[in-house]
Amino acid sequence: MEQFSEFFIQHREAIFIVILSIFLGIEVISNVPAILHTPLMSGANAIHGVVIIGAIIVMGHAHTTGSIVLGFLAVVLGTLNVVGGFVVTDRMLEMFKKKK
Repeated sequence: MEQFSEFFIQHREAIFIVILSIFLGIEVISNVPAILHTPLMSGANAIHGVVIIGAIIVMGHAHTTGSIVLGFLAVVLGTLNVVGGFVVTDRMLEMFKKKK
Protein backbone atom coordinates (compact mmCIF):
# COMPACT_ATOMS: atom_id res chain seq x y z
CA MET A 1 0.00 0.00 0.00
CA GLU A 2 2.90 2.30 0.73
CA GLN A 3 4.26 1.79 -2.80
CA PHE A 4 0.89 2.75 -4.25
CA SER A 5 0.70 5.98 -2.26
CA GLU A 6 4.31 6.80 -3.14
CA PHE A 7 3.58 6.20 -6.85
CA PHE A 8 0.45 8.36 -6.61
CA ILE A 9 2.34 11.21 -4.93
CA GLN A 10 5.18 11.09 -7.46
CA HIS A 11 2.84 11.06 -10.47
CA ARG A 12 -0.11 13.09 -9.18
CA GLU A 13 0.08 15.67 -11.99
CA ALA A 14 -0.06 13.00 -14.70
CA ILE A 15 -2.89 11.16 -12.92
CA PHE A 16 -4.80 14.44 -12.57
CA ILE A 17 -4.39 15.15 -16.30
CA VAL A 18 -5.64 11.65 -17.21
CA ILE A 19 -8.70 12.05 -14.96
CA LEU A 20 -9.49 15.47 -16.43
CA SER A 21 -9.04 14.08 -19.96
CA ILE A 22 -11.54 11.31 -19.23
CA PHE A 23 -14.15 13.80 -18.01
CA LEU A 24 -13.47 16.12 -20.95
CA GLY A 25 -13.79 13.25 -23.43
CA ILE A 26 -17.08 12.12 -21.93
CA GLU A 27 -18.43 15.68 -22.06
CA VAL A 28 -17.33 16.25 -25.65
CA ILE A 29 -18.65 12.93 -26.97
CA SER A 30 -21.97 13.23 -25.16
CA ASN A 31 -22.61 16.63 -26.78
CA VAL A 32 -21.86 15.54 -30.37
CA PRO A 33 -24.96 15.37 -32.57
CA ALA A 34 -25.77 11.94 -34.00
CA ILE A 35 -25.13 13.10 -37.58
CA LEU A 36 -21.46 13.81 -36.73
CA HIS A 37 -20.64 10.44 -35.17
CA THR A 38 -19.80 8.83 -38.53
CA PRO A 39 -17.16 11.41 -39.55
CA LEU A 40 -15.70 11.36 -36.04
CA MET A 41 -15.41 7.57 -36.12
CA SER A 42 -13.64 7.74 -39.47
CA GLY A 43 -11.20 10.27 -38.07
CA ALA A 44 -10.61 8.14 -34.98
CA ASN A 45 -9.95 5.13 -37.21
CA ALA A 46 -7.35 7.09 -39.17
CA ILE A 47 -5.64 8.18 -35.95
CA HIS A 48 -5.66 4.62 -34.64
CA GLY A 49 -4.03 3.51 -37.89
CA VAL A 50 -1.10 5.76 -37.00
CA VAL A 51 -1.02 4.19 -33.53
CA ILE A 52 -0.76 0.74 -35.13
CA ILE A 53 2.21 1.87 -37.22
CA GLY A 54 3.85 3.25 -34.07
CA ALA A 55 3.24 -0.04 -32.24
CA ILE A 56 4.84 -1.95 -35.12
CA ILE A 57 7.89 0.31 -35.03
CA VAL A 58 8.23 0.00 -31.26
CA MET A 59 7.79 -3.77 -31.47
CA GLY A 60 10.58 -3.88 -34.03
CA HIS A 61 12.95 -2.31 -31.50
CA ALA A 62 11.89 -4.55 -28.60
CA HIS A 63 14.55 -6.74 -27.05
CA THR A 64 12.71 -8.79 -24.44
CA THR A 65 10.05 -11.41 -24.99
CA GLY A 66 7.58 -9.51 -22.81
CA SER A 67 7.99 -6.36 -24.91
CA ILE A 68 7.47 -8.29 -28.13
CA VAL A 69 4.34 -10.00 -26.76
CA LEU A 70 2.89 -6.70 -25.54
CA GLY A 71 3.71 -5.04 -28.86
CA PHE A 72 2.09 -7.84 -30.80
CA LEU A 73 -0.98 -7.64 -28.58
CA ALA A 74 -1.14 -3.86 -29.15
CA VAL A 75 -0.97 -4.34 -32.92
CA VAL A 76 -3.66 -7.05 -32.91
CA LEU A 77 -6.04 -5.11 -30.67
CA GLY A 78 -5.44 -1.89 -32.58
CA THR A 79 -6.13 -3.64 -35.87
CA LEU A 80 -9.35 -5.12 -34.49
CA ASN A 81 -10.39 -1.63 -33.35
CA VAL A 82 -9.73 -0.09 -36.77
CA VAL A 83 -11.51 -2.87 -38.67
CA GLY A 84 -14.46 -2.80 -36.29
CA GLY A 85 -14.65 0.98 -36.54
CA PHE A 86 -14.71 0.88 -40.33
CA VAL A 87 -17.42 -1.81 -40.27
CA VAL A 88 -19.57 0.31 -37.95
CA THR A 89 -18.91 3.43 -40.05
CA ASP A 90 -19.92 1.57 -43.20
CA ARG A 91 -23.13 0.34 -41.56
CA MET A 92 -23.96 3.86 -40.41
CA LEU A 93 -23.37 5.26 -43.90
CA GLU A 94 -25.68 2.57 -45.32
CA MET A 95 -28.49 4.01 -43.17
CA PHE A 96 -28.25 7.32 -45.05
CA LYS A 97 -28.43 5.82 -48.54
CA LYS A 98 -31.73 5.84 -50.35
CA LYS A 99 -33.33 2.45 -50.68
CA LYS A 100 -34.22 1.24 -54.17
